[in-house]
Order: sequence, then structure tokens, then C-alpha cells
Amino acid sequence: MTFAIAGSLDEALTALAAGARPIAGGTDLVVGARSGKTPLPPSLVAIDRLEELAQIESTDSGIRIGATVTHARLMIDPTIVVGYTALADAAALVGSPSTRNVGTIGGNVMNASPAMDTGAPLVVLGAVARLQSVRESRTVELSDLWTGPGQTSASADELCVAIDLPARPARSGSAYVRLEYRRAMEIAVAGAAASVTLAEDGTISAGSLALTAVAPTIIELEGAGTIMIGRPPEAAAPLIAEAASDVATPISDLRASETYRRQMVGVMAGRAVEAAARRASGDEIGVPVNRAIGIGATR
Repeated sequence: MTFAIAGSLDEALTALAAGARPIAGGTDLVVGARSGKTPLPPSLVAIDRLEELAQIESTDSGIRIGATVTHARLMIDPTIVVGYTALADAAALVGSPSTRNVGTIGGNVMNASPAMDTGAPLVVLGAVARLQSVRESRTVELSDLWTGPGQTSASADELCVAIDLPARPARSGSAYVRLEYRRAMEIAVAGAAASVTLAEDGTISAGSLALTAVAPTIIELEGAGTIMIGRPPEAAAPLIAEAASDVATPISDLRASETYRRQMVGVMAGRAVEAAARRASGDEIGVPVNRAIGIGATR
């Protein structure tokens, strides 16, 4: 196996074009190799020292999160915590402190796990991935990027360099709620992220919902906005819960049965809508929302 440390983005892209695979935190790559699921590739190029990939910056249309920004940073960054709170909720639940301190948003997105915590928040917040190669640079909707468990539509020579998120409307809030049995090193059993915008009368004027770990990819609930718009949050939440359970297509495994996941994702969806609406109304709920309102494991 060969290993190189990229000194520039051009060097990294050239290495990818020659067949190398990028590595930053390596939390998925190393675990996969140690478990025997995925052998280490013959060539690696480290991108963790590229400062241009480690920035959170404002753009004309919103914000850009560099691909090597860590979960530990996302969970405390003021821009994320205030404006894109569901993403902060999710980042705070990823793995353990050591995982959060080295694991990156780009790696999480490109790993394409249907159980990734950051996926559903990114979907409801309208994120797109920026992919770059020596040939071109392009943006891809996450629904088009994720094609199956651990699979993406990106070419082998394309590097995720950033995640772009649009500016948030006034009177909007978001939340990510996850069913959890314990507080560390937990893979999501079922989870939901919601984004809610409130009208002046307190009813919902816009909304979206996405689900974690109940389908081959992170899925957005089609028609969630139609269900929510014009209703007060307390009336919309149970309707969203029912719709989420109906659309889910989970599997049964050692962690939970299909029936249990289907029921619980509805519960998580309803709670996510309620928490997002509370934040939209100005209620300060701490990050992660699971801890702040007593959802899930106590230790």
C-alpha cells in the first residue's frame, strides 16, 4: 500500500485521478478494515492538512462547510448551532468524543450509510455536495448522490470538497432526534430531522422531514410540507408521525425489528417537528435536542 500527504487540493485530485482514495479522519475506513468488511485500498492520499477544506464560511446564498470540518466543530460552531441546529444535534450524537474529533462531514456524506446521523439534517436543510476532480467541479443533490447503502453516484476520481447550505428563512428552526439505547458509540436505530418555518399566527408555513436508518438511503418524506402547512405544530406532529411510519421500509437486525423501527421512526418524526417548531418560535433548546428534552439513553 502507498500513502501520500497532499500539500494542495490539486495534489489530492491528481492522486485520486491516479487511483488513490482520500482519507481525513479515517474513522470509517479503519473500522471497515479492522472488521474485515472492507480491505484498505492499495493507495491512500491524506487530505486532512488542506486548510481550504477545513473552513466554515458565508457565501452569497448561505454557508459552505468544508469537507474536513469535524463533527466536534459542527456541534459548537455558532453559525451551525444558531442557524442550522439540526446539524449540530446530529454532530453531537456521532460516535464517541474521539470519533467526533477526527470524523469529518465530508467523510460522513461520502460513506453514504443510511444510518448516518448528519444525513437527514442535511436533507431538510437543503444541502448540496460539491464534488471536484481534475476534470470538473459540480454540485449534486444529496438525493442524487446517495444511491444505496455505502454507495454514491460520485466517480472514483471525484472528491467531496464542501457541503453548501442555503440561508435560513426568518422564524425557522430545525431539529434532529434519534432513538438511542446508550449515549456513546451508538449506530442510529431510527431517527428523524425536521425543518419548520412558522407564520406570524404560529401555524407552520413551510416544513420538511427526513428519516434515518429506515430505508436503503436517507429518505425525505414527500409531501411533508403539505401535511404541515397551515397547521399548528401540535396538530401537525401526529400526522407527520403517522406518515413517517407509513413510508419507512426498515429491516430487522440484531438492534431492532422492522416493526419496532417503523413505530419508533414515527415517534422520532413527531418529536423532531415539535422541537423544530419550538426553536422556530424562539425557544432555546440546547444541543443535542436528545439531551435537552430527555429523549433516549440517560447514560
